[in-house]
Amino acid sequence: MKVIIVLPAYNAEKTIKDTVLSIPKNCYDKLILCDDGSTDKTVDEAKKLGIEVLQHTKNLGYGANQKTLYAKALEYQADIVIMLHPDYQYDPRIIPYMIGFIKENICDVVLGNRIRTRKEALFNGMPLWKYLLNRISSMFENIIFGQNLAEWHSGLRAYSRKVLETIPWENNSNDFVFDQQMLIQCVFYGFRIGDVPVVSKYFKYSSSINFYQSIKYGIGTFVTIIKYFLTKAGIIKSKLFFKQ
Repeated sequence: MKVIIVLPAYNAEKTIKDTVLSIPKNCYDKLILCDDGSTDKTVDEAKKLGIEVLQHTKNLGYGANQKTLYAKALEYQADIVIMLHPDYQYDPRIIPYMIGFIKENICDVVLGNRIRTRKEALFNGMPLWKYLLNRISSMFENIIFGQNLAEWHSGLRAYSRKVLETIPWENNSNDFVFDQQMLIQCVFYGFRIGDVPVVSKYFKYSSSINFYQSIKYGIGTFVTIIKYFLTKAGIIKSKLFFKQ
């Protein structure tokens, strides 16, 4: 099966090398980075590493970055697409295990779970307010969607080709809520979602949305949930759940 790892990058000059060199060898066929209008030397560093680089001439947003990457991965006929943040926050060594769950037809989507225990998450630098919001929102989404995921907010994900060909991710937000919309779309279409523990770390150069962006992200998630249930009930036909 053809595995492509995609890296949605914005000002990742300081971390891209460590991220790429930490990815286990021989577990993928191609690396693709999309630079979303960075103001540093992310593109130069990526090219030094021999990565295929796509560029947005201006900052379009985290979701828009992923849209460009998934379109290119499908163009290359990827069977499995791994989305990895190039900020060296997630330990890439678990990628082969994520791939295995999809290859063995156990899952259609696999997430890296940063929160194995509260002690570990906080020790590794996750801000307390972020931890609490993650726990509350993940518990809420598990209950209403009938899932059992350790967290719904991971920046390390594996998707099967079937998932990316089925769900209308092209209609999603260009902002951070894109990730949540992807998972809710996967639930809508009945795809099997699983997760594996991943060591994560927060440091000076790791990317993280601020409190204001988190609130905006939460509101966007709530709106998506409402559209999910209204669409399920046949009251509306949201473009988030149907290709146009």
